[in-house]
Amino acid sequence: MSTARTSTMDTPIGPFTAIVATDGAVLASGWTASADELLPAVNAGLRPRELKPQRDLGPVSRAIRDYHAGQLTAVDDIPVRQRSGEFLTHAWQVLRKVPAGEPVTYSDFAALAGRPNAVRAAASACARNAAALFVPCHRVVRIGGALGGFYWGLDVKRWLLDHESPA
Repeated sequence: MSTARTSTMDTPIGPFTAIVATDGAVLASGWTASADELLPAVNAGLRPRELKPQRDLGPVSRAIRDYHAGQLTAVDDIPVRQRSGEFLTHAWQVLRKVPAGEPVTYSDFAALAGRPNAVRAAASACARNAAALFVPCHRVVRIGGALGGFYWGLDVKRWLLDHESPA
């Protein structure tokens, strides 16, 4: 891929940057002001050679704004493109089906992904997820409700889970 678009916007929990392919699919995203911080997480076969900064990414920017404003399903229909091995690719698709406000444990996530004994592999899918928010790895917690890890920090993960929890 030669060129992708990128934009950073303010959110209640800090700057959020997305890298989007020319067809509108999110390649990477997270709570950072730096697209360069996101690029290494993009699979080499998908990594753009050039990033074109834009003020607005259309449906992606709208979904980010709407999600943070309380429309929790706003990110659900935004296309995402990640590439890895068969299990990780499948696990990321499964994560997109975990509803807001209904976090699952790493064990539950492994079972949902079809490999109930592969808890470490499920955790690895979360850790290697390049498209945070659009692939909601923040919705996976430890047994007992402990947060576990999150690339963007536990404060961000806690905010997201609180934001999504039913009142």
